[in-house]
Amino acid sequence: MNVKRATCATCLRAASACICRWVQPVAGATRVLILQHPLEVANAKNSARLLHLCLPGSTLAVGETFTEEQLAALLAGPRRPVLLYPDTPDAPAATFDPAPGADVLLVVLDATWRKSRKMLHLNPALRALPRLALRDVPASHYLIRKAHKPGQLSTLEATAYALAQLENDAARYAPLIDAFDGFVGQVQATEALHRAPSADRSADQL
Repeated sequence: MNVKRATCATCLRAASACICRWVQPVAGATRVLILQHPLEVANAKNSARLLHLCLPGSTLAVGETFTEEQLAALLAGPRRPVLLYPDTPDAPAATFDPAPGADVLLVVLDATWRKSRKMLHLNPALRALPRLALRDVPASHYLIRKAHKPGQLSTLEATAYALAQLENDAARYAPLIDAFDGFVGQVQATEALHRAPSADRSADQL
């Protein structure tokens, strides 16, 4: 008989891997919409859920393809939607240069680089959005997931730096990076435990 593992109702992870202790709510002027690829939902190294929990008023929607009606509803409102994504040759778009105090809805794709490009291809409304590219970001703290390219950031890191850039307030969003560091440390500790010989694990439990 299979026994269902207890799950945290907030972070949606197994209770033994709950990340709620790292949640640090940060309120800012910018609203965030996270569009998460379905393959990232169950990934233990994914940072989007932690990001969502740290940003009051943020929205997290899961899907690879969204209908026009779904995207219209998600993007609706007085805020100007802007996609956090570089201008690439295969998917060029206008670059967004915000005015001070601009009301922005920051749209973030939570996916691998390859899957994010596919999401843009499948969703023309996303592809047409003006884009925000990051400037002068520090090295990634994403030590638990091999980056595809040098300088590639986690979803949480990229969003934190984008918000700081939009609002010219790095100090406000520093707690997001602190939360991410705690999350990374927890995953590293879990991986180290799983790599340890079974005898060592048994001894630790005595």
